[in-house]
Amino acid sequence: MFEYARLRRWPDVEGENLFASDAADRLIADLARDAVAAAADGEVVVIGDAYGALTLAAAAEGTTGIRVHQDPLTGEQALAANAAELGYSDAYRGLPLDAELVRDARVVLLRLPRSLDALDEIATLVAAHAHPDAVVYAGGMLKHMSLAMNDVLGTAFGSVAASLARQKARVLTAEHPQPVAGTDDRWPRRSHDDKLGITVCAHGAAFAGTSVDIGTRFLLSVIDAAAPDARTAIDLGCGTGVLATTLALRRPGLRVIATDQSAAAVASATATAAANGVADRVTVVRDDGLAGQPDATADLIVLNPPFHIGSAVHTGIAHRMFADAGRVLAPGGELWTVWNSHLGYRSALERAVGPTRQVARNAKFTVTASRRE
Repeated sequence: MFEYARLRRWPDVEGENLFASDAADRLIADLARDAVAAAADGEVVVIGDAYGALTLAAAAEGTTGIRVHQDPLTGEQALAANAAELGYSDAYRGLPLDAELVRDARVVLLRLPRSLDALDEIATLVAAHAHPDAVVYAGGMLKHMSLAMNDVLGTAFGSVAASLARQKARVLTAEHPQPVAGTDDRWPRRSHDDKLGITVCAHGAAFAGTSVDIGTRFLLSVIDAAAPDARTAIDLGCGTGVLATTLALRRPGLRVIATDQSAAAVASATATAAANGVADRVTVVRDDGLAGQPDATADLIVLNPPFHIGSAVHTGIAHRMFADAGRVLAPGGELWTVWNSHLGYRSALERAVGPTRQVARNAKFTVTASRRE
């Protein structure tokens, strides 16, 4: 039996209430075991595997040529580290969420995303390009599942059946793919925000989709005052690239780097910059925070940090982002951050970056400016 307890989350945040696998991983692997064993080399695809539990459990059964897509970069890095530790590095290869990932696949192991849009993008892609006999084993924890997920899968598959629950997890088995017309042209979706005057592009897994979340909108209401002489800026955790694109539009002399560890976010931000005519001044990179950025090089960093890790409320990612910003800001540079006021980030920002002042505050959010000395 596969030793799930040996898996680690590293380099993602680790903690007492944060685990590298759960009951949903185990249930998916158990229900799909016979199908995985019967599959030929290259016929098994894994999507949404957080830290490698599904991929490596399949590899432990002797499966080879596994194709894997993970949206977070830290998930890819954790899978690679876990695979090296367990001796399965050659059993899989990572791919983008595109036709090559699922072409002619017969078995798809899927951790259900919380976003129905993300599920729609995955389901229609599989139905369009997998083998006609493909079976999808899509599982999650009950508290994150809804009947709407059955409906989304039902638009792309002729049969969707739910397993019995086990340890508060359940698996939906989808069979008989029914390709949806125009699948390859459905994503990214686009929407024009009249208030900001920009077009927002979003793939299914991108946070907030084609809308602009209220924290980002509040930060944008004061961002014109941020480091007016800046020549270089970074949109840290860029999501769909709204902050990066707006900065580039408002400041023609500014060069912006937009960075996110989410593959969906990077693809979305790239499309958003292009749709608004600023792709020549907005460089989008996939990175774990600012790991790839040199010290003391940015005049301005803008940040709307997440306060969830997966489904768990946890501020660890935000604190790592603050530390990255403190390292990458040039002397005199500023980090402009919007955060839920109840989180009380000001002291953490002062420790990680430098003197911090409140710029704006409303009933829910606070915007602060932290200066690197």
